[in-house]
Amino acid sequence: MKILVTGAAGFIGFHLSKRLLDLDYHVIGVDNLNEYYDIHLKKDRLKILEAKEQFKFYKMDLADYDSLAILFEEHSFPIVINLAAQAGVRYSLTHPQSYVHSNLAGFVNILEACRHHQVKHLIYASSSSVYGANTNTPFSTQDAVDHPVSMYAATKRANELMAHTYSHLFTIPTTGLRFFTVYGPWGRPDMAYYSFTKDIIEGNAIKVYNNGDLSRDFTFIDDVLEGIIKLLDQPPTPDPTRNLDPSTSHAPYKVYNIGNHNPVKLMDFINMLERLLGMKAKVKYLPMQPGDVKKTYADITDFQKATGFSPSTPLEIGLGHFIDWYKKYHLILPN
Repeated sequence: MKILVTGAAGFIGFHLSKRLLDLDYHVIGVDNLNEYYDIHLKKDRLKILEAKEQFKFYKMDLADYDSLAILFEEHSFPIVINLAAQAGVRYSLTHPQSYVHSNLAGFVNILEACRHHQVKHLIYASSSSVYGANTNTPFSTQDAVDHPVSMYAATKRANELMAHTYSHLFTIPTTGLRFFTVYGPWGRPDMAYYSFTKDIIEGNAIKVYNNGDLSRDFTFIDDVLEGIIKLLDQPPTPDPTRNLDPSTSHAPYKVYNIGNHNPVKLMDFINMLERLLGMKAKVKYLPMQPGDVKKTYADITDFQKATGFSPSTPLEIGLGHFIDWYKKYHLILPN
């Protein structure tokens, strides 16, 4: 089977493409290779994928519908996994147009391409950020998510609404995945676990917002991949009980949380990172960052029911794998 993975040079897209190739799928990867973070890291990921005969890469901006339409004409995709997006909550404060371009224009083009080419299942990345000002924890897909607090979150919520519209109008089965702080080897340098590791090793002060009073539900990349794989052949079907659960619909539409269901306090995370590195962090405490949320915590009840799987990699184990990769990739030799 041939699967389209957009954002294939990104963190999750790279790992997912690699896993699909290992499972003998043919993967068509698309990415615009933007410079939001180190493009060399993206190219190094691609080198690994392009070593596989069953992988083919297209450099493409999803906002360019003509190029996307040609791709869909050349290939038949029963399954499309859309992970391409402009990432980052804080970046969206200063570059909102990037999110409109990639996350809105790009996503509607994916929906249009799926509409015209009989795609059997569209899986797309949403985010825990959609919960915004919600204070009910753990965050449930049955909660209202009408108060986003960043442009990034607003575009991800818009993706869910756009997907529902296409599921309703054109019977396209769509599954949205609200990822909770995904981390691991080959990760994104803008994420705290990566930038903190870099700064601690280099002797720079790490920036700790809200004076450290934050918690995150960290989810190891391998657990995310396992969840996606289990959902591949489970396109959603219309749900007659839709009035009881906003994550389902009379249309073939579904939204899931994918998280570890175990929030970790930021200062505990930093202490753990210090132990694993054998180094003490210099800390610069800062006030709460606009657009950020104090705590994330995933209720994964419906995801567990659908897949029989629960993300469970302990943070210390996952961070250890990341640090091992980081030192190898950046040629940092052990003492």
